[in-house]
Amino acid sequence: MQPLLQLNNIYYTFHSMQGETEALSNVSFEVKKNEFLAIVGPSGCGKSTLLSVISNLIKPDEGKIIFNGNNIGYMFQKDNLFEWRTIYNNILLGLEINKLKTEENLLYVDNLLKKYGLYEFKDAKPSELSGGMRQRAALIRTLALKPDLLLLDEPFSALDYQTRLNVSNDISGIIKREKKTAILVTHNLSEAISLSDRVIVLSKRPGKVKKIIDINFDLGDKRNVFNSRNSPEFKDYFNTIWKELNY
Repeated sequence: MQPLLQLNNIYYTFHSMQGETEALSNVSFEVKKNEFLAIVGPSGCGKSTLLSVISNLIKPDEGKIIFNGNNIGYMFQKDNLFEWRTIYNNILLGLEINKLKTEENLLYVDNLLKKYGLYEFKDAKPSELSGGMRQRAALIRTLALKPDLLLLDEPFSALDYQTRLNVSNDISGIIKREKKTAILVTHNLSEAISLSDRVIVLSKRPGKVKKIIDINFDLGDKRNVFNSRNSPEFKDYFNTIWKELNY
């Protein structure tokens, strides 16, 4: 089966008055349809830059990106919900900007709101919702545009530990049920292992692919964040990635 996304020999350098900073060097990997991929690496190694390259926000200096889909959705560290708009109107923002407020798409949004427990809060303001519910609303806003690929840039980092666990489990469950392909950038190794099908480990700057690790838990339909963390394989995956990052 043809991969949804292919990166071939990607290079990127930042240019400033102080000089040049090489951010990415010869990065190559592919992402399969319906796969959940996590990217980890030291601070400043180019993880977020890589997402910007994939989303076409910036152009690579060298290399080729092949995307066999129609559109890409992006979830940032903050939910970026506007306080003066209701949850419903926040979710419709992308459809409004792209002039896609069709009856079909509005019905799709209503179904997502009902399926994921936000329909009764659709007329509330963001300040009236918990951090987890706000992130769920931000994801539905992204899903409303029916992206083929979701890019998740540290979307749980602003949450406290317990909320982060619950929300990451919630969001990953939604992504899997909606049969979406996702790439997660995170500093949290436990998060990367418990959520993903594969983990890409980047080197120190300039970011290069040091290792790609397949994540397999013998959990079947019972796999979630909590069961993954309690699986006997979890510690081995953690130690393998930790060593790659520190040696």
